[in-house]
Amino acid sequence: MTNANPNLIAVGDNCLDAYLNKGFLAVGGNALNVAVQWRRHGLAARYFGALGADAEADIMLAAIEEAGLDRRDAEIRPGASAVTLLTDDAGERRFLLESLGVGEDYVPSDDRYAALRQADWVHLGTNSSATLVRRLVADGVPFSIDVSTRHFDLSLESVPLVFASGPDDPAEPVEPLIARFRAAGARQVVVTCGKRGSFYDDGAVTVEAGSVPVAVVDTCGAGDSFIATFLTARFFSDLPAGAALDLAAERASQTCTHLGGFPQPVRAIPQWLLAKYDAVIRSTQRAGT
Repeated sequence: MTNANPNLIAVGDNCLDAYLNKGFLAVGGNALNVAVQWRRHGLAARYFGALGADAEADIMLAAIEEAGLDRRDAEIRPGASAVTLLTDDAGERRFLLESLGVGEDYVPSDDRYAALRQADWVHLGTNSSATLVRRLVADGVPFSIDVSTRHFDLSLESVPLVFASGPDDPAEPVEPLIARFRAAGARQVVVTCGKRGSFYDDGAVTVEAGSVPVAVVDTCGAGDSFIATFLTARFFSDLPAGAALDLAAERASQTCTHLGGFPQPVRAIPQWLLAKYDAVIRSTQRAGT
């Protein structure tokens, strides 16, 4: 179905990433990154997620607005916003803290859920709510979910499309993993395997595509760019699966050429954030992390 301006909504995770060894902050999260990538390509996208009533949320809401999304779509709920503390050395990431905050198991408010039922496509980010997944299936909403490496934590019965991370070693076959997703009830499956490329299966045929080599600055958000592009190319521009995978790989490689999951101002880590997590940082440093 060709649709130049589909109604797209990404739902779920957001995060404030603090790169401790580089001294900067980046706003991201799978669902938020997908929504931003849709907006960057001129599509009518929305982002639904939850933030705490804190200073971290102020930074993320500003980035959401700068990216062209409506900050009012994000819900402020009691609790803390999601924060990740990490180091990144030549693409090798080490996570000191991953706090999902109030966005964990996020289920949108009733008015936002009503909007999901009217959407042309909904994408659920990682760590999505099992309740929300089953509700979307029951209501026949067209949607996808990124399970990342947590392949079978959720019921995938009748889920229209599952994105997952797979083996990047060419010697390890991908077909058994795809078969497990199909047996779990996923109707379509996309498995991304880093430099190895990607695979798409719809139950009738499996299509494979390569990756696009690039000088990597930061891999954060590359998979999210892949997802955003594949969805629109395959389902709203009517590209064949192989061509959609190729275009998605190209966009993912472009994301690797800048800091963060999408182009954004480089923000220094504020002292108040370092002070807030000082105990965590000190304990991991003592442990040699």
